[in-house]
Amino acid sequence: MVSKSTSKKTAVKKSVAKKAVKVATPRKQAKGLGRGLGALLGEDVAIAQVIRGDSLSESVLSPGHDKAQGTAAVEEKSNTTNTLKLNQLKAGKYQPRTHMEQEKLEELADSIAREGIMQPILVRLIAGEVEQYEIIAGERRFRAAKIAGLTEVPVLIRDVSDEQAAVMALIENMQREDLNPLEEAKGIDRLIKEFDFTHEQVAESIGRSRSYTSNLLRLLNLSEPVQSLLVSSQIDMGHARALLTLPAAEQILIANQVVAKQLSVRETERLVKLFSMQDKQQAKTADNKERSRDVVRIEEALSDYLGTKVAIKVNAKQKGQLLIDFHDWEQLNALLEKQGLAGVIDN
Repeated sequence: MVSKSTSKKTAVKKSVAKKAVKVATPRKQAKGLGRGLGALLGEDVAIAQVIRGDSLSESVLSPGHDKAQGTAAVEEKSNTTNTLKLNQLKAGKYQPRTHMEQEKLEELADSIAREGIMQPILVRLIAGEVEQYEIIAGERRFRAAKIAGLTEVPVLIRDVSDEQAAVMALIENMQREDLNPLEEAKGIDRLIKEFDFTHEQVAESIGRSRSYTSNLLRLLNLSEPVQSLLVSSQIDMGHARALLTLPAAEQILIANQVVAKQLSVRETERLVKLFSMQDKQQAKTADNKERSRDVVRIEEALSDYLGTKVAIKVNAKQKGQLLIDFHDWEQLNALLEKQGLAGVIDN
């Protein structure tokens, strides 16, 4: 925690109160994300422009919403920046980030103490509660402001639906490159399950390709220990995608080797391929052993019935030979008679 004296807290509060709220110039967006935010807002803008009050378009509404409902749902309560006390704000229920590093929060708190909050926090009124607001975008700033000793922060209040809040929170974090791949996947999965978005609608809303979205969702099939390694950045998305082809136990085994030996994605892919080949060979061997036991049982049954040695040979294509031993013509005739074939031979 960043310790602050009472006088410093007072100075910080006065500093924030005096500063005009600045909208920080966004970093260059990741490729495609502008298109997603354009689907959300009707134009190609960064989240800094979202909080300035640009209106949302109906293109991100879930199926079943009409244009009139969408327009009413996104009317702004205010086009200007407001100030709210920290105890009036609550963390957003659609916040996709599950992990925030304390060290980085403290660095942000130091910056806020020096410069104030450069970009207001985007919030919406919580239905049924008096003067309580849910954070849509800006939870890191909210947490850092607490650490810095602030009691109030600049906000922009918007009236948006649940699905719009969820999409906005996801895009805001993706544009800042704050999310790890698994957090992105969980955010996308939530849009699909809670708001009935199709994969295509999600991809369009967040400005990603359909294939990228599908690959992200596949990460949710990783075993829990491997997911933890991905969240902690001990492996990256390339490693994770290679591991997806393996059963859970082998995912964990190879993931631990990747971390211990610092294997590249290419090396991981080769290792996964080797394990897969071994698995197939072991399965084939086990199948052959089972088939061999069946053949032995048939051989023994025929030998007992015919009173002589019987051998069955089967090739890889499941074709084979039935070999019956006899010592002389007399034994052969006896075998034929036992099968009712003696008369056929005589004719």
